[in-house]
Amino acid sequence: MKEFLESMVKQIVDKPDEVKVEILESDSTKIFELTVGEGDIGMVIGKRGKNVGALRTLLSAANAKTGDKRAILEIIE
Repeated sequence: MKEFLESMVKQIVDKPDEVKVEILESDSTKIFELTVGEGDIGMVIGKRGKNVGALRTLLSAANAKTGDKRAILEIIE
């Protein structure tokens, strides 16, 4: 999942080398913390949050298909 999310975000941003994803796990959830380069956060969020909404939907669907824990995407500034 981590590689999937990184590859999706790297296609959107101007500085793909600065994309980092860290995973925090609890009993029932996996939190994917996304860090991007300066100025790229707007591209990840998109107009009215459409890009980040689509990323969250894809991440949740892919995670559910594998039968894993609930996935949450957080963007770290």
